[in-house]
Amino acid sequence: MVDRFRDLVELRERVASPDPERARRQRERGKLLARERLERLLDPGSFQELGWLARSPYTEGGSYGDGVVAGFGRVEGRPVYVFAQDFTVMGGSIGAVHGEKIARTIEMAVSTGVPVIGLWDSGGARIQEGVAALHAVGRVLASVVRASGVVPQVAVMLGPSAGGAAYAPALMDFTVMVEGISYMFITGPDVVREVTGEEVGFEELGGAGVHATVSGVAHFTAGSEDEAFEIVKRLLSYLPDNSRSPPPVAEPRGAPAEAEVPELDTVVPDDPARPYDMMRVLELVFDEDSLLVVQPGWGQSIITAFARLGGLPVCVVASQPLVAGGAIDVNASVKAARFVRFCDSFNLPVLTFVDVPGYMPGVDQEHGGIIRHGAKMIYAYTEASVPKITVVVRKAYGGAYIAMGSRSMGADIVFAWPTAEIAVLGARAAVRILHRRRLREASDPEALRRRLEEEYRREMLNPYRAAELGLVDEVILPRETRGRLYRALRMLLPKRVHCREPRKHGNMPL
Repeated sequence: MVDRFRDLVELRERVASPDPERARRQRERGKLLARERLERLLDPGSFQELGWLARSPYTEGGSYGDGVVAGFGRVEGRPVYVFAQDFTVMGGSIGAVHGEKIARTIEMAVSTGVPVIGLWDSGGARIQEGVAALHAVGRVLASVVRASGVVPQVAVMLGPSAGGAAYAPALMDFTVMVEGISYMFITGPDVVREVTGEEVGFEELGGAGVHATVSGVAHFTAGSEDEAFEIVKRLLSYLPDNSRSPPPVAEPRGAPAEAEVPELDTVVPDDPARPYDMMRVLELVFDEDSLLVVQPGWGQSIITAFARLGGLPVCVVASQPLVAGGAIDVNASVKAARFVRFCDSFNLPVLTFVDVPGYMPGVDQEHGGIIRHGAKMIYAYTEASVPKITVVVRKAYGGAYIAMGSRSMGADIVFAWPTAEIAVLGARAAVRILHRRRLREASDPEALRRRLEEEYRREMLNPYRAAELGLVDEVILPRETRGRLYRALRMLLPKRVHCREPRKHGNMPL
């Protein structure tokens, strides 16, 4: 090494070496260090750090890098921008320089058209820097918003994310949380205790389990940091680099794309009241081991997932009859709406599988805003301009039928199985309303009810009437679904919608 460069080499080594005591405490919490995380996530030798000499002007003798490691690298050969907060430096708190580095990383990802990955581990805004820290948090939030729909953004929670800083990962497209070390909350346990008197722990307040099943903030959970990184890698494999790039095509796995799948003929029970697992339908339709379910623990009456069909990446929205018979509740509405909007942003076709008895009834749902939240789903489907293909598997009743990718919502192609029941109401409810007087006056109302229900099913609860009206393109055998979808998908991939109403943007019922 030339002597005149030795100072730079030693400085690099010093910056890359964390304080031993703080590093020990980080590891005792079961957490990796910031640079170790980047080594696990990125391809070996691909990381190029930027801004490692930056220091806060507000802290005398502040650390180089100001508590965040930022730059670019590759994930399985694909370029990404990335930043990792360093909890060993002032608790990973966001100060002026720290926030500016994150904002600039996101802005560079936008300008070059590649995904951005944030590894979050921070106590929130840096109290010592006052309003400058708040401005820094604001810069980060604004950069995430401006990048939304332009490049994919993935947040990996590897520690706390508190206060206003919690909104940054929540604004990103997908959030991955690690059980036992990830926490997100606006006010921590101390503040909750002081204001409300409630005794609550970090996990109960905002742990991975809470956000995966109750709040809906987390899209994926992992048992370890390494598992979280594997989820990120798999997620990126379905996504394009940016909103103008084509989605990545993979080598098909399993049966040929146009092959018939006889097992699909027996998935739906003969008894229309019996539930079944829609996941089995999806596993049989799509490429082998290609399903990546998003938010599996929240809004469970609807499945949202990425999948591949003949190697082509697609988005899947499907009713889940095992949960509330597939009825759409508040959480399921929001989950489906946001997923459809993401897929539309990045040119991923939306394939919908319908078995829905309606929106969830009940006072709690009405008071919880099922009208407003259900409208989000309608808005998202109507607004989406990507290829939209729908398969009506069984029940398709009322407003829920309309919302789930119907022809009214702009579906390009609608298939239906012979088991499909497309109507305003199910047989029992319809007969009670239409024949109330006859049933009340009948000598044997139960026998009359059964006969009227059977007539209603025969005349109304079938896909053929909808096909006659042009609202279903084809009634198909279940075994034909994979091939029909693949051929339709290949035909629709070049779809482009150029004519839009002149407007700045619509007003989604948020």
